[in-house]
Amino acid sequence: MEVELIEIRQFLAQRNPFNYLSTELLDELPKDIEIRYLRRGSTFPPKEGFLYLVRSGAVEIFDGHGELCEKLDEGALYSVTCQLVNFSQCEKGEAVEDTLLYMLGCERLKSLCRESKAFSEHFSSTVKERLKAAVTKVQESSDDPTVAAMMVSVGSLIRKEPITIRSGMTIRETAALMSNKDVSSVMVMQGDELVGLVTDRDLRKRCVAIGLTGSEPIDQIMTPDPETIEATTLTAQALMLMTRKRFHHLPVTRDGKLVGMITATDLANHQSSNSAYLAADVRKAKTVQDLVDVSSRLPKLHLNLAAASVTARHIGEAVSCLTDSITGRLLEMAEQQLGEPPVPYVWMAGGSQARHEQSSHSDQDNALLLSDDFDETEHDAYFAALAKFVSDGLDACGFVYCPGDAMATNPEWRQPLRVWQGYFNKWIEAPEPKSVMLSSIFFDLRPVKGDMDLFVPLQQNILSKSQKNRIFLAYMMANALSHRPPLGFFRQFVLERGGDHEHTLDLKHKGIVPITDIARVLALSLGKEPVNTVDRLRACAGTEALSDEMAENLEDALEFIATLRILHQAEQIKRGQKADNYVPPDELSELEREHLKHAFKVIQTMQESMGKRFGADNLG
Repeated sequence: MEVELIEIRQFLAQRNPFNYLSTELLDELPKDIEIRYLRRGSTFPPKEGFLYLVRSGAVEIFDGHGELCEKLDEGALYSVTCQLVNFSQCEKGEAVEDTLLYMLGCERLKSLCRESKAFSEHFSSTVKERLKAAVTKVQESSDDPTVAAMMVSVGSLIRKEPITIRSGMTIRETAALMSNKDVSSVMVMQGDELVGLVTDRDLRKRCVAIGLTGSEPIDQIMTPDPETIEATTLTAQALMLMTRKRFHHLPVTRDGKLVGMITATDLANHQSSNSAYLAADVRKAKTVQDLVDVSSRLPKLHLNLAAASVTARHIGEAVSCLTDSITGRLLEMAEQQLGEPPVPYVWMAGGSQARHEQSSHSDQDNALLLSDDFDETEHDAYFAALAKFVSDGLDACGFVYCPGDAMATNPEWRQPLRVWQGYFNKWIEAPEPKSVMLSSIFFDLRPVKGDMDLFVPLQQNILSKSQKNRIFLAYMMANALSHRPPLGFFRQFVLERGGDHEHTLDLKHKGIVPITDIARVLALSLGKEPVNTVDRLRACAGTEALSDEMAENLEDALEFIATLRILHQAEQIKRGQKADNYVPPDELSELEREHLKHAFKVIQTMQESMGKRFGADNLG
């Protein structure tokens, strides 16, 4: 091979995605490369029909309005004409330095894609497909039998046909059928439609205990319109759903058709050795120390879920559900110690716990919403003691005190409904730096335990007022723009400077938080109730503010960044280190780094669009 071709081969072999080609393909490729030299100021690209690889120099790319889109430097790829690849939405540019280009014809590019699957995966035709491929790629499977148990679908645990009865059958007939079939529950049908669920517990509490004769229709004691679960749902997800909602039975459907029933006992028998079953131990806990012992196993849960390729979203759901369970048990212990609460209350979670996006080392954000019957002189001592008991318990369990004191132990966040309404009215109608700072916590509130009806008017007021106030939304968006993805013009990472995390990427504050902020502003502007980030994106998708495609891109970007963060934390836990959000770029593969740049670019594009839409750019 000629010296010039050898130099080309060496350069390609060190660049993604060419490094995925076989040795034979790499040996053949240099002779298919055209070389073009551009002087500074020359038009780019020089001609269509090629994939361009910058060997040296720099190129600026502009959109149709003359605005700078991006800069290309050594190793950057560019094409808008090869059908299977579209790296840029901007079609014209110029060399800002003397530049050397490697050019690969589109037809040869397509043939390489046919010959190498790994190489082809890099050239999905859209950002959406590249991000989806990235999410799939980064989630590796595990051979651990304990972990594998969690990856089994609910449908695979069903061993017999669903036991059903028709609506209108008597309670006595239903009980006889259940005894004959030796089952603890049956499903009530009207034709092909599931209308109710009856369990042994219903027969005891709703029939025998209140003296019914048994001749009454079963509809009188059934649970109407029961929640169902899809057969494809993972057992780990089913367990978390049943724990969170305190279900013991769940009808299972496949494509809308009833196929059976799953019970808590089924899941317990299947996963009894798995750390995902921590929630059962939370319910059994008698002391705070018992809860501390359970929560000490959370890092193991984190490891198992990460190893099992469970999505970042479901890991956040799992940890948040367990935190909810721990919080609820602490509240029960507090009431046992302090007595019945003097007025109704609801304990609210904020931040990542509220959004069901918590990690195993999050701090706590919470508040107390009290009935308007609350009298500070008579009642506050009780609720101050209750808040201290719960917050101290959460801290002992590893959910450390909030550095900003956004906790129910702070009297400011332990108030009756009328005061909370006043807080939000002020924050929305007269936004200031403090209200914007608090937005990430208190505009994501979710009730955890207590009188849930107390929360409804507060939520309705928040959504109604924020939706109508453009100035408030502009301030919220301006605050969101303070969290920028760490990506420079040359598509190079902008790393942390100084401190303990120098030369790392902060995946939480520079990747996850920007998407969370975007989803929050969109949801508030459209009056949408969800607080989970993915749920917010889906609720807002297809509106003037958020296209279906951008919603999907943001969701995939969030999943990819969050998955990288989870895998980084899992490695730290394995090494006995404290988990954090700071990932050195060299810890990632070249392909992961490239996909991460795509994810950051999606965020940048949406931030620019929303900054203009909400007038945040005009606030200075």
